[in-house]
Amino acid sequence: MTAIQAPPVAPVGKAAVAALGLLALSTGALESVVTPTLPLLQRELDMSPAEGALLSIVLLVTGALVTPLAGRFGDRYGGKRILVRLMAVVCAGGLVSALAPNLPVLLLGQVLQGAMVGALPLSFVVVRAHLPAGASKVAIGTVGGLFVGGGTVGMLAAGPVAEELSRHWMFALPTIAVIGATLLVNRLMPDDPPGRPDGAGIDWPGLLLLSGTLVTLMLALALAPDLASRPLVLCALVVALAAFVTGWVAVERRAAAPMIDPRMLARPEMWKSCVLTFVICAGTSMAVYLVPQLFDETGDGYGFGAGATEIGFFLLPGAVAASLAGPLGGIGDRRFGSRAVVTTGVVVMAASLLALAAVHTEVWHLVVGKALIALANGLCVTAMMTSTATSVDRSATGVATGLILVTRVLGYAVGGQLGGALLTAKTPSGSDVAAESAYVTGFLIAGAVTASALLVTRTMSKGVRK
Repeated sequence: MTAIQAPPVAPVGKAAVAALGLLALSTGALESVVTPTLPLLQRELDMSPAEGALLSIVLLVTGALVTPLAGRFGDRYGGKRILVRLMAVVCAGGLVSALAPNLPVLLLGQVLQGAMVGALPLSFVVVRAHLPAGASKVAIGTVGGLFVGGGTVGMLAAGPVAEELSRHWMFALPTIAVIGATLLVNRLMPDDPPGRPDGAGIDWPGLLLLSGTLVTLMLALALAPDLASRPLVLCALVVALAAFVTGWVAVERRAAAPMIDPRMLARPEMWKSCVLTFVICAGTSMAVYLVPQLFDETGDGYGFGAGATEIGFFLLPGAVAASLAGPLGGIGDRRFGSRAVVTTGVVVMAASLLALAAVHTEVWHLVVGKALIALANGLCVTAMMTSTATSVDRSATGVATGLILVTRVLGYAVGGQLGGALLTAKTPSGSDVAAESAYVTGFLIAGAVTASALLVTRTMSKGVRK
């Protein structure tokens, strides 16, 4: 009996890999422009701090929903085909953001841009389909590094572009680069053959219910400062959130191929990973939101009145630290074990957050604190993903990492929105300046939440790989 040969895969040249690298560079730049310019956007669009926090995390929420679908469609129809279509959505989102006259339209643009989170892993799939193992590792490392580098470029360039030209151009310029890079990838990268159908359909009910859960949660957190005076709205949101969560769990437990299987949470290694991921990302998200706001603040004895360009430079050490955290976390995990790496990261992050609550009167206090938080978060996330991926069966790796991804987004959403709600609640009526106590309270809460992770890390296995 003659074995069925897999269709040959066309090799790719350096030009095609360079096009993927350019795409990663431009998407990284587009993804990062909001963070350093968030105070500027809040002023120009008359946003409350809570609305600004929503703007800062909505792209990640979309990415959490798109990523598992992108992987499934890429396996079924071919990585390049889905990659190009996702990037078309990203380009549309960038143009909508560039033309946005108000916050609702800008939020829509950010939702569409969230497709880039699912597009980056697809670029890795495309590379692996066309290159031998050794060359694909180099190419994947190059593409991943260029995405991080693009984030750094976007962070540095967004402020000057927004201040010298306008906020519209800080979205438009990287979007033009994304369009050009997508056209190059479509022209230079050969098609990869689709995989064999696995017989499992797309878990659309689970996706819709999870979307409803995340949207309702963000809405409740965004409206938190005003909910005390509107108890009926609060009750309605709580009931809706409970209904979405209950429906999602019920549907996923019965689905033949669930997007995320909640039954995996019963495994000790999974619920510990989810708890750690949630509290670590919640603490990080509060710092990510509060630090740029404090740079921009003009309070009596606190804040620095920094512009978008200065904020970008102040945040650069944190971006560099985050890019180094991945490799350092992998080395530390291999040598000392995941428990040691996560414990070290939690201690460093909690100490940095508590230190910021006590001392934040000089620029370097915030710069160093933000860099240490970014480094510690990267160490923890790398170790947690490695620990999770190696603690479950190979066939369950995708489901397990998908659950961690959703938990990560929930942590970022809750932390960022709590920070925004805190500033909104402590900003006097008719004023644009939040009380210093809002920042102190936010850093203290973030530090305490992060430190609580130590209760879980004590029960982790050491995870040392010989």
